[in-house]
Amino acid sequence: MHTTLIFQLLVLLVVANGAPVLVKKALGDQLAQPFDGGAVLPDGRPLFGSSKTVRGVVSSFLATPLVALLMGFQWEVGALVAGGAVAGDLFSSFVKRRLGFPPSSMALGLDQIPESVFPLAACRLLLPVTLVDILVGVAIFVAGGLILSPILFRLHLRDKPY
Repeated sequence: MHTTLIFQLLVLLVVANGAPVLVKKALGDQLAQPFDGGAVLPDGRPLFGSSKTVRGVVSSFLATPLVALLMGFQWEVGALVAGGAVAGDLFSSFVKRRLGFPPSSMALGLDQIPESVFPLAACRLLLPVTLVDILVGVAIFVAGGLILSPILFRLHLRDKPY
């Protein structure tokens, strides 16, 4: 197990998932165009929903490679983490819309696992990440998110306590 590498990748995961939240806090509704362009599928539900914005995707792809460089990684590692986190988040939103969950609602596991599994698995392209590293990283990310979310809500960094 690569303990230091897992910790570093978790930092990048926090950046990839946190950048859109911080930018939303800073800009409010400005520049918050839905990533899906408002597309509605034949089931009558949005593709991803209004809470997934172009601004959020762009902020993740700008912040994460920059932080990766500052940590001594290639920028591509940050881009992989951002891309995986965004893909996982969009996948979760897509599934939640199909299941009838409203935007920004909680779905335990579905909200955390894809946005950590996808980027950690993608990092295998550039880093010596093992299956055990991925499983440990996902477990820490899920547990950490559940523990930190209510705290971030109380600090007014999240809109909901989950």
